[in-house]
This record gives sequence, structure tokens and C-alpha cells, in this order.
Amino acid sequence: MNREKVHDIVIYGGTAAGIIAAVQAAKMGKTVVVIEQGQRIGGLTSGGLGDTDVGMKHAVGGLSLEFYRRVARKYNEDGARWLFEPKVALEVLLDLAAEHHIEVVCGDRLELQDGVGRQGATITSIRMESGNTYRGRMFIDATYEGDLMGKSGVSYIVGREPNSAYGETLNGIQPGDELNELPNGIDPYVIKGVPASGLLPRVNAARGGSTGDGDNKLQAYNFRMCLTDNLDNRLEIGKPEGYNEADYEILFRAIEQGQRSRFFKLNRVTAEKTDSNNNSGISTDYNGMNHSYAEADYPAREQIREAHRIYQQGYVWTLQNHPRVPEDIRAVYKPWGLPLDEFTDSGHWTPQLYIRESRRMIGDYVVTEHDVRLDNPVPDSIGMGSFAMDSHHTQYYVNEEGHVSTEGGFYVRLAAPYPISFRAVVPKRTECTNLIVPVCVSATHAAYGSIRMEPVFMILGQSAAAAAALALDGDGIVQNVQVEQLHSILLQENQVLYAEV
Repeated sequence: MNREKVHDIVIYGGTAAGIIAAVQAAKMGKTVVVIEQGQRIGGLTSGGLGDTDVGMKHAVGGLSLEFYRRVARKYNEDGARWLFEPKVALEVLLDLAAEHHIEVVCGDRLELQDGVGRQGATITSIRMESGNTYRGRMFIDATYEGDLMGKSGVSYIVGREPNSAYGETLNGIQPGDELNELPNGIDPYVIKGVPASGLLPRVNAARGGSTGDGDNKLQAYNFRMCLTDNLDNRLEIGKPEGYNEADYEILFRAIEQGQRSRFFKLNRVTAEKTDSNNNSGISTDYNGMNHSYAEADYPAREQIREAHRIYQQGYVWTLQNHPRVPEDIRAVYKPWGLPLDEFTDSGHWTPQLYIRESRRMIGDYVVTEHDVRLDNPVPDSIGMGSFAMDSHHTQYYVNEEGHVSTEGGFYVRLAAPYPISFRAVVPKRTECTNLIVPVCVSATHAAYGSIRMEPVFMILGQSAAAAAALALDGDGIVQNVQVEQLHSILLQENQVLYAEV
């Protein structure tokens, strides 16, 4: 069906950020529609990430904090709850959408070839693969991929800037051995000691440059698994079709070199369920297999997603069953399976791949390590980040000693929260005047490693919608929004804009 209705604000992406943005838009009297590519709203928040990467709790306010308070109420608790089941997060987001009469369209995705209608520096409409066209006065891209932003003529980057670009220390190719999370001594060749046999799958011959050099590689993706050890609610994870034993050779050799733990996390979000994430150099991250994802078309992305699912389910099955995994390690992981009461529409496996990083906009202001370390004044804060600067590995490579090493990971804790500039969510005026991007924000890889957390995306989503509403009440140009006015609204909404150090 072709929609001729013009919404005040069209939000592409039914992530938690997108739903929160819609709630704020509705609160300010604007007509809004949320278009979600998949069949489930909430992104990672309802997709398995129930052990919240909260950073410093006093830096979370507004509707983001309200979400976590509503989660607590679902468990009959006071205050905010940061540990929760996927189905409860989904319930809270559905409640919010229903209370504010948000129109949510699922299963519709942007036509990537020429789906963005523009007039000068203004987006007029977006057309979906289905043929549906959504006309709007303001647009918000709340997707993890940044497709709307990327197809709107807005500058962006994929990968890692060189440290030299912004005077950073954590960007680009990382020093190898001191950050290697694999045991020492893993032979990189298919037949140990025989280079002619070829390198193991996913192992590169070299890092691809010197420490601090930029490249187009992305930190690894995985699925945040919700697992249970409750026999009455458990589906065993079988050996997946397409299982490739060679994919687990690094695991076998890591065990041979002495690794006995940290194969993946079993962080409980309730007495019976986990949020299980990557936990070492060989774990649930499918290192190196996502580098083409950001710019890929939908069929190619689906292949990448499916390859990650096969790898990860195969990884769990291998840890639980393979004879090359010692019995004592198998025994730790054997009790865990998929909860029958989660993800009932997708075989009890989350449909949401963890897109840790994809496109990042390049606006007039780029958030860098210096912002995160509080070296830059930020007078136009629209919310705070506070999690560590955190990047997962980008690749395996053969190090100077001739062994397999990880590359790309860092985890640097912060002393205090830091403000995020309004200019980081708006494009350059010459490129687009009615688009706001609260997820694929204008930030370097190093800074994005801290920003890219679900509570922050919700914070930025709310602030983006408030700014969009103000722009609509003004001249329709987001870059002209008065920061004082925006601050006034955000403070009324209990957004935390600055915090005590």
C-alpha cells in the first residue's frame, strides 16, 4: 500500500532508541511512525542483552531510566532494574508504544537503491522494498546499520580511523601481543608447523598495518544468547546444519595451550536465565566475518547473520559435546540450552545480531577519545555516556612469534561520565537539514566504543526526538535548533545533561 499521509516525524528503526524517540515525539504532540525492518521491536534491548552495559547509573535519566524502572516494576521491584529477560524488555517497550498510541510498522525495510526521496538538502520521503512510501517533515535514523543516513547523501565512515586523524591513542590497528586474549603458542597452520598447508580459517597472515593505522575492519559481532539451565524450560542446542569443524580449530588449540575457562559468559539476569556474551579471544564472537556487513545488501547481510548463527550454535554444541573438549569443560556448559519461553517466533534464538558498529556519521562535530576523557568542553550536551571505551576484536592474525593472536580489542574504564554533543547526532547542514541520527552518531571508532550502549542510545533517541519537534516548531532545519530551548525541554524530561565528576 502506498501511504500518502505526511507524518511530522518518520523514525526508521524500531530499536529501543527508535521506540523511545517515538514516545518523546508523541509527548510533544507530533505525529510519528516507527518502521522496523524485522518483526520484533527493541533491537538488542529486547534481543538478549539483558545484562545492561550501564556504566555509571547516575548518568542515565529521562525515558531511558524510565524504561529500566518499568522493567523493575515487572519484577515487583522498586527503583531501576538493569538485569532482565528479553520477553520482559519487549513487554515494556510494547507498553510504552501502546500508551502513547505509536504507529509501529514491522517487516518493512528501506529500498537501498533509490529509496530516499530528496529535495535539495531535505528528505521528503522514504520508500520501502514493499512499495510503501512514508512521507515526513523530519526523519530519525534509529537503526544500528545507519541505512537511511547512509543513503541520504550524508558523510560517514566504516572502520577505524588512524590515531593521527584526531590525535587519539585507541584508534586504528591495536598493538598485538599485549592485547592478545588467546593463550600463547597457538599454531596458525591447518597442519601444525606446515605453512604450505595454509592458514586456519579466519586467520590473516598479518595485521594489515602498523599500530595506530586506520583500516576498514569492524569489531566482531555475535548474538547475545539468553540461556537457561532449567530442565523444564530448556531446548538443547543441536549441531547446526552447515556445521564446519574447522571453524573451531582455534578453540581446540587454545584448550591444548591451557585455556580452561572464559569460553563464554554465563551472567545470570534471573535465577534461571543468562545473558551470555563473548568472554575471551576464542568465544561467541565470529571474529573477522562481519567486515563487509555495513555496506552489504540485504541478501548478503542475511548470509552474514546466518553464518554467525551457525558458528555460534556450533560453538556451543562443540563446547558441550566434542571429544576434543575435555570432560570437565564440557560439564560446565552442558546444562545450558535455549529457554522455551523466549523468542517463540524465531526458534527460541534471538533474531537480533549484535551490530556493535556499522556506519558512523561524519558531522560538523566528531566525538573523539578527547570528549570521552573530558578534555573537551561540550556546551550542547544532549545526554551522557559513561561506559568504558570498549572494542571487541576485529581479526586473528599471525604475530611476530608465528602464533595466532587477536587484534582490535580494548577496554578502558572511565573516571566519570561525559557529555555528548548535539552536533554529534545532526549531519552537516549542506548535506541534510531534516535528519537526526542517534545511533550511528558522529564519533570515532574509539569514542563509539563507549557510546554504543543501549541506555545511551535511548537517551540520544529521546533527545533526537525533542530536537526534531523543536525544529518542526521553528524553520524545519535541525542545525538551527537553539540549544537553550532543547536543554529546557530535556531537563523537564529529567534527562541528565551534565554530572558531577
